Amino acid sequence: MPLLSSPTAAAGTSPDPQRPPFEVADVVREYGAAFRATHHVSHGQERVLRAIAHCRTAALGGHVEVCESCETEQISYNSCRDRHCPKCQGRARAQWLAAEQALLLPVPYFHVVFTLPHLLNPLVRVNQRVLYNLLFQTVARTLRQFARDPKHLGAELGVTAVLHTWGQTLTEHIHVHGIGTGGGLTADGTQWRPSPPRFLFAVAALSQVFRGKYLAGLRRLRAKHQLHFVGESAEWAADEAWKAFLGRLQERPWVVYAKPPWGGPEQGLKYLSRYTPCVAISTRRLVFVGDGVVRFRYKDYAVGGITKIMELPAEEFLRRFLLHVVPPRFVRIRHFGFLANRARQDKLARCRQLLAVVAAAATSLLSPNNLETPTASAQTASPTRCPACGGGPMRVIAVLAPQRGIPP
Repeated sequence: MPLLSSPTAAAGTSPDPQRPPFEVADVVREYGAAFRATHHVSHGQERVLRAIAHCRTAALGGHVEVCESCETEQISYNSCRDRHCPKCQGRARAQWLAAEQALLLPVPYFHVVFTLPHLLNPLVRVNQRVLYNLLFQTVARTLRQFARDPKHLGAELGVTAVLHTWGQTLTEHIHVHGIGTGGGLTADGTQWRPSPPRFLFAVAALSQVFRGKYLAGLRRLRAKHQLHFVGESAEWAADEAWKAFLGRLQERPWVVYAKPPWGGPEQGLKYLSRYTPCVAISTRRLVFVGDGVVRFRYKDYAVGGITKIMELPAEEFLRRFLLHVVPPRFVRIRHFGFLANRARQDKLARCRQLLAVVAAAATSLLSPNNLETPTASAQTASPTRCPACGGGPMRVIAVLAPQRGIPP
């Protein structure tokens, strides 16, 4: 099979010199049918595969632009706007980062990470919505317990957290990244209590409480018959097997990380913004697609983060990619503490007052829950200058309708 370096003719695209040599869409178009024939694909995963395959092709329609100076014409096809599409996330990341920067306070911030043991992966795989929600709830409750304890801080933190489900090689590595304030607002709203500048909470103690709360949540969910035991997790359905499974989880340490972000809160937010798109791999990491395989770059943190090349059969690449499709409408960016949506504006204003900060006029308090994908108008806006001559403005002269028969 030849090397794949351009969309298939059926995709209906025109040559694009700015297009990267390899894309996830190439894998989907060439090997998606074979993957569907040998693997179960959920309705949500099927929608993602179709969106990626059709993104920025004639299938979704678009528009024709002409330069008013040199009369160069170009076709711009519409984006799919699916949050799992690697081509649709750059603008969303920038929007999210701008909105979050408006919420920063002039205090130290800490980077926190809470990771689920890999032993849980088979159970999470068939209970994504409830167990991802439990993970967020457990992280919030763990941090709240430590922050409100007078022995630690005696105040309420402000935390922004992002679900991240993959490792560098696309295997399951389920964890929550967060950035939290180095200090908090007291319950009566009269004081801002700072944390030590280089220390938030002891990670060993955080790990124990995190583990205890998550395991308690698992027990509650099973008692209410809200867990499914399918595939590799089927063996844990019986009572004795379930108790043994929980015992194995109780015995092992759960990884929790908490350190100040490098260079201050702005740099911490930029780091966190790398995890806001729900995409398991970026296009720039792909090295080769063809001959039934996909090669991509990854960092091997076991040997100091050295960049290596991994080769996977195309169908295995798709299987791993689809492991990280989150349930429809699942919110994977959340705020806790005084940044929770219901009280954010009032509590932020009080924090700024206590910290002697004047809030910027017309500060945007947009919820990042609505910023995981770009808006349609943002994606279809014409560039202001011609890519050929660099000077003339581009003007839309025709609108191209989506192709008929394309499923939603």
